[in-house]
Amino acid sequence: MGVFAKPQFSVGVSVVIFSLAFVVLLYTERISLLSSTTLFSCAKRGGSSIQSDRNATEEEDSRLKAIVDDRFIFDPDECDVTKGKWVYNRSFEPLYTDLSCPYLDRQVSCVKNGKNDTTYRKWEWHLDDCILPRFDARLALEKIRGKRVMFVGDSLERGQWQSFVCLVEFLIPKDQKSMKRGKVHSVFKIKDHNATIEFYWAPFLVESNTDLKIVADPKKRLLRVDSVEKHAKHWVGVDVLLFNTYVWWMTGTKLRSLWGSFANGEDGYEELDASVSYRLALRTWANWIDSNVDQNKTRVFFTTMSPTHQRPADWNNDGGIKCFNETEPVKKKGHWGTGSDKKIMSVVGSVMGKMKTPVRLINITQLSEYRVEAHSSIYTELGGKLLTDEQKADPFKFADCIHWCLPGVPDTWNQILLAYL
Repeated sequence: MGVFAKPQFSVGVSVVIFSLAFVVLLYTERISLLSSTTLFSCAKRGGSSIQSDRNATEEEDSRLKAIVDDRFIFDPDECDVTKGKWVYNRSFEPLYTDLSCPYLDRQVSCVKNGKNDTTYRKWEWHLDDCILPRFDARLALEKIRGKRVMFVGDSLERGQWQSFVCLVEFLIPKDQKSMKRGKVHSVFKIKDHNATIEFYWAPFLVESNTDLKIVADPKKRLLRVDSVEKHAKHWVGVDVLLFNTYVWWMTGTKLRSLWGSFANGEDGYEELDASVSYRLALRTWANWIDSNVDQNKTRVFFTTMSPTHQRPADWNNDGGIKCFNETEPVKKKGHWGTGSDKKIMSVVGSVMGKMKTPVRLINITQLSEYRVEAHSSIYTELGGKLLTDEQKADPFKFADCIHWCLPGVPDTWNQILLAYL
């Protein structure tokens, strides 16, 4: 697998459902590096009978363990992070909680918001052929020492940014860290490491009329699919850039797209299918990356689409209500629902495959597809306020099956990111 690998997935049909709910939700928008092999050394021969028996037992245990886990140590160019399974680990504890980390939005602070079931935190992503190292906060801090790291995109990317901050901030003394939140640009500063972990809001990556003031009605949004400079000027000089854009494109309507010079100004738009407009926008982004990024200084990552779980029939729960009351990941290997658009995925592969700048794809779509139970659901906020009991009683309308509880699935995205770093 090279720097860019075209994602594999089963055929699915993108069906846009609950578009009004979509609009509302968008509006509120350890590496405990294992030894170089998993094989265990055999016990020495000789010694007492008891010691021999003990050694024989240990040798047999070691042999069985080696059989059970014969996976390779993680190699970014060889390991496929899309192929694996979620394994429940009762003893696993996240490096932070939504009570211990002060930098999480209420939108993703599910336990703090009243969720009692925390089993969704106990699942670990195990690759089929490789061992994915756990997130090592000290290693992560060393990797970003003297660097600017910036997450760019929508509220899902903001969740990944908050996850990364929370995964490391507990190691930093209070007088050596600070957070400056802005509507567009937020910066977490680590003074003694001369490092920053930043988030920049650009839901379409390209410019739009909904970048600053949210335009709730998708039919009134206007995308300048050939313009990115207004955002991109803030990306210059960053050492690690991570991008995403997906869910804002999936409104179920054609997108008003504008490019070039039109005599009629903003009236010169065309209404395009989401995949067509997405391709034009991603090409604009790719051209900027190729023209402005110094490959010797900056590393570029792109996070694939974060799936939504609006349609329980996708995972054979015909009596379900969106992701509400789900308690376990989907077990079916290769599960792919209608919340992940095949056309969009193919556009990502096509555009990035032609770029001259190496872009590492963080392919989180398949592993996230299984996690129907890990969304914010009714344990979230709307318009800056927690859902009322009355609203919680109407999950069909109010359950958020787009965003993820933290700690949770985005921590695994960052586990993969650190393994790539």
